[in-house]
Amino acid sequence: MPEGGVGAPSLEAIESTLTDGYAEVLTLEAERSRIERRIGEVARDAGGEANLREFARLSESLEAADGELERLRSLLSNLQARRRDLRSSSRS
Repeated sequence: MPEGGVGAPSLEAIESTLTDGYAEVLTLEAERSRIERRIGEVARDAGGEANLREFARLSESLEAADGELERLRSLLSNLQARRRDLRSSSRS
């Protein structure tokens, strides 16, 4: 995203994107919790190849959710910094 000039997002657009991003973080965290609960259930019912396959699938899903959360939080952190910069420059 351009930081200034033509094509640069407005403060309102940045704040809207942040809101959407935080909603996505909450969705991913809920999904992550669901996966963790299911991993616990599968571990308690240990046994059989089907459980091993499901455990592996759930572990991969948890890893993917963790990676997506990390990526999204990094993007949101950068966007928060841009919002701070825009707010401080508009006050000057």
